[in-house]
Amino acid sequence: MSQQLANELNGIALAYLGDGVYEVFVRIHLLEKGVTRPNQLQKQAVKFVSAKAQARLIDQLQQESLLSDAEIGVYHRGRNAKSYTKAKHTDVITYRMSTGFEALFGYLKLTDQDERIAQLATWCIDQVEKELANNE
Repeated sequence: MSQQLANELNGIALAYLGDGVYEVFVRIHLLEKGVTRPNQLQKQAVKFVSAKAQARLIDQLQQESLLSDAEIGVYHRGRNAKSYTKAKHTDVITYRMSTGFEALFGYLKLTDQDERIAQLATWCIDQVEKELANNE
């Protein structure tokens, strides 16, 4: 897809794609860890893909200056997009931050930045694993 078209899509459309892009990395990670039972896969995946987890991750990415100005712009576009769905199990701010997180992954996919997607997804998964290890 062209850069121009990716720039024209709204944040919700980017988030729709980005949700699936990031979740594939999480699912592969869980299978590689040896989690294979469907109920355990779903239970574990939530720790990585929930709105709360994604909001924390995008906040950490920004605090550690790991995103380019362009990536921050895409995040803001997703975060600020008008959504006609309601947040489940979280507040509106967290839900919007999560939408921005997903929009970033969607944008990177549409602009064929697969190496950057892998870099960010790996970093995010590592952060969640560290949090889980610290909470044990």
